[in-house]
Amino acid sequence: MDHPPRPLAQRIGAIAWPSFFAAGVATMVFFAFVDPLELRDLTFPGVEITRSMGYTIAFFMFWLATASSSLFTWWLLRPASRFNRTLPREGGK
Repeated sequence: MDHPPRPLAQRIGAIAWPSFFAAGVATMVFFAFVDPLELRDLTFPGVEITRSMGYTIAFFMFWLATASSSLFTWWLLRPASRFNRTLPREGGK
């Protein structure tokens, strides 16, 4: 029994929305304890990064990390029936 594939928009949404939400939560928790300007001074002292730019960069980094996790989970949960098909016999054997 093979399930029909889901529409592309639904697959992208199933990866993007939970990862967006998780990135927002991770950003809030992280910056409750870390000041972006102090982090900048420790990592890239010569680069002019404002506090709001630090929040933005961190959010997108968290989003990338959580989207990768969601994508990997989706990949692992694909139905095995799509990949475990019997191979045709060679030479009519």
